[in-house]
Amino acid sequence: MVEIKTDAALEAMREAGRVVGQALAAVREAAGVGVSLRDLDATARTVLTKAGARSPFLGYRPSFASTPFPAVICTSVNDAVVHGVPTDYRLRDGDLVSIDCGAELDGWTGDAAISFTVGTPRPADLDLIDATQEALDAGIAAATVGHRIGDISHAIGAVARSARCGMPADFGGHGIGRRMHEDPSVPNRGRPGRGFPLRHGLALAIEPMLMAGGRDDYRTGADGWTLLTTDGSRAAHIEHTVAITEEGPRILTLP
Repeated sequence: MVEIKTDAALEAMREAGRVVGQALAAVREAAGVGVSLRDLDATARTVLTKAGARSPFLGYRPSFASTPFPAVICTSVNDAVVHGVPTDYRLRDGDLVSIDCGAELDGWTGDAAISFTVGTPRPADLDLIDATQEALDAGIAAATVGHRIGDISHAIGAVARSARCGMPADFGGHGIGRRMHEDPSVPNRGRPGRGFPLRHGLALAIEPMLMAGGRDDYRTGADGWTLLTTDGSRAAHIEHTVAITEEGPRILTLP
């Protein structure tokens, strides 16, 4: 069932989203050569704790997972697409890192992700991040009253195709509100004019995941969580929680 939020609920979601944005900014600032993924998770935990927020990631166990998720952020490095588990791995010069974070505050949830490079970047990685950001921007631009979910999906997919990037077909965005994952599903490819109609008060997590190798298939790592490209190519993931409003799309997860 799709829940349409009141304006007051969207304001509450903005406060949860602000915490997410602040946590991601802190993690980005802390990331550097030699910093471990567990260190980055600790940084995000500190931000959430100070804000009085709870992590919807910690202990989360969807149907595909064999174990509950053990951290407050996902840390996906290089060929990891999404859902990377923080470990003792220390970042190296040239790594491409994607960080996904959520926060629940006063019963409402925000969810967002960023991608960046550490140390000396590879030009191809910067191009991949730019394409992923462009896909997100296109999806957000299509998130207007009167459009449908398929318009968002089509806008994202068009950018990915133009960049000759692959995307995991069965992972994408989602509705969000009192829970991190709500209806409707927001695929990263689709046909315009199809799907659930976009109305004032609908809140969506829009999240393109682009794989540089151009393939859409992936494999699951030994931890049962991390999705990896099958060809070893690099991946990027960028996400915002967005409210559909009569005034246009409103990003709720800026810091």
